[in-house]
Amino acid sequence: MRRAAFAIPGELSTVTGGYLYEKRLLEGLRELGTDVEYLRVGDSFPEPSAVDAAEATAAMAAVSADVPLIVDGLVFGSLPTSLMAELRAPIVAMIHHPLAHEEGLDEARRAHLFRTERDNLALADAVIVPSPHTARILAAEYGVHESLITIARPGTDRPARARSPQSPPLILSVGIQHPRKGHDVLLRALAELTELDWTAAIVGSPYDPPHAAELARLHNSLGLGERVVLTGRLSDDDRDALYARASIFALATRYEGYGLVFDEALAWGLPVVSCATGAVPETVPADTGILVAVDDARALADALRTLLTEDAAREARASASAVAGQELPSWLDTCAVAQTVLDGIAARKSPPT
Repeated sequence: MRRAAFAIPGELSTVTGGYLYEKRLLEGLRELGTDVEYLRVGDSFPEPSAVDAAEATAAMAAVSADVPLIVDGLVFGSLPTSLMAELRAPIVAMIHHPLAHEEGLDEARRAHLFRTERDNLALADAVIVPSPHTARILAAEYGVHESLITIARPGTDRPARARSPQSPPLILSVGIQHPRKGHDVLLRALAELTELDWTAAIVGSPYDPPHAAELARLHNSLGLGERVVLTGRLSDDDRDALYARASIFALATRYEGYGLVFDEALAWGLPVVSCATGAVPETVPADTGILVAVDDARALADALRTLLTEDAAREARASASAVAGQELPSWLDTCAVAQTVLDGIAARKSPPT
């Protein structure tokens, strides 16, 4: 039987795109017949405590030399290279986006993360990324040879219910309450559209509590009232009910290494308003939405106004989105790509006969 191990920090049920990807990858590889050992390591990554770093290293060091070890990017990019070098197993780095590209880092922290991830990547036998954007960064900035990088685009589940857009139009945003997701920009944009008839829902857990508190204060100060709801985390069914009722998907993200929620929006046939940053222009086809500059609330408001007031423009983008959504890969497609990486490592590491 094929074997592998997968080191993932914290709770696998955490609602972020990265955790969803890795949960589905873990489950899908098992469905494809690989015995994947799940190594749950501490939740302090990417700023690991001494205890979490030691325990994670010990757990990964116990994986035998003939079993590929997939390492989540939060762990891979932050463990000291001296510890990563102790591992016997062939290493597969799972990099959603480089840690040094995260929002809100001071320059010293950014430089430290860049050096650590660059040096650790030199130890990797293979690298899996979700997008061509991330692949290009790793090759150009981190010196990873292109032959080591495999793009395994995230899968998408097809909607289990039909769309039934509500009136007035519902603007839906999905993303954790974290500065990188730009919900503050979206709130400011919505405040410029109060003369129009619409409602909005921003779905996502308060991943960054201080920022979540700031969003609540901003919502109150802008006087958006009940027209805009910060729902927090929702069940899959409740989130899907909002997708079914929505007319527009909007996310004012400051950076995405991929952005699974954009594929969800395409699968639901929603026109997209977002920002031309990171992998977003490659993830969102040009005819499905409107992309504006990062942190430009006025431009975001103008894009939303266009889709709210011009029915033909909205419907054309919705139709293009539905077509694009039908062409998205399934999660088993994603896992099959990852399995080829594991099989390739196994073939290289097998002793000659």
